Amino acid sequence: MEKKAFHSGFVAIMGRPNVGKSSIMNRFVGEKVAIVSNRPQTTRNKIMGVVSRPDWQIVFVDTPGLHKPRTKLGKYMMKSAEEAKEGVDAVLAVVDAQLIGPGDRAVLNDLAGMKCPRILAVNKIDLTTPEKLMPQLQRLNDLGFDQIVPVSARTGQNMDELLQVLREAMPEGPRYFPEDMITDQPERVVCAEIIREKALINLREEIPHGVGVEMLSIKKLSDNLTEIHANLYCERAAHKSIIIGKQGSMLQKIGSQARVDIERLLGGKVMLKLWVKVREDWRNRADDLRTLGYDE
Repeated sequence: MEKKAFHSGFVAIMGRPNVGKSSIMNRFVGEKVAIVSNRPQTTRNKIMGVVSRPDWQIVFVDTPGLHKPRTKLGKYMMKSAEEAKEGVDAVLAVVDAQLIGPGDRAVLNDLAGMKCPRILAVNKIDLTTPEKLMPQLQRLNDLGFDQIVPVSARTGQNMDELLQVLREAMPEGPRYFPEDMITDQPERVVCAEIIREKALINLREEIPHGVGVEMLSIKKLSDNLTEIHANLYCERAAHKSIIIGKQGSMLQKIGSQARVDIERLLGGKVMLKLWVKVREDWRNRADDLRTLGYDE
């Protein structure tokens, strides 16, 4: 009996900030491998999420939202996103069904030059109506995408159909990662991102872009207990007091929420200790960017 061919490949997830790229990848993978918030520019690095089945494997590359950079960190993010386009077997462009503006169309037109299969996901259809959605979809037909799939990463609507479309675009190839591997990110990086996610969710509008997380140590104290120490960077002394909160209430809230997700990730109890450090203009300082894992 002839052995069935194995199909595999890399898919870059591209789009403007806050359209739901990370939510889509997390839904595909079935675990949180990329952090999610309603703040733009939540994702700062390329993050791989691996989806494996008996006869195929897709490696998704979640990228920072495409925007005009204003800091060295922003430039790093855009370089990271552009590099993700190289050598992929397909591109998954993502737009927000609620509003597809000139910025989205500029991104989609830019992707038109890619030679690989190009799939467009119109995300967040659960937040709009068919009457508003249909004209938006019709206006996207002239962009030359191989397929357009309306989806909701939040509810899962049409996500299986989208995954099947991407699977059919994959060429024959090897299994790039072990079957039980879901991300290329080390545990310490995922833990740092979870802490940053909780800060993004809880802090006021002017602070989140200036928050970074430095992992100081991860120490396994026993089979069921891990101790983690981390610093939260902020850019102003006034922000430090906000992050800490009255009698430490905000920092405690961030830590408590992060600990729940980290315990799920590590499969055991976690003792999480957080400190807040002021690093003025760290997003433009090469040494600080390297410390936080954003190599130029």
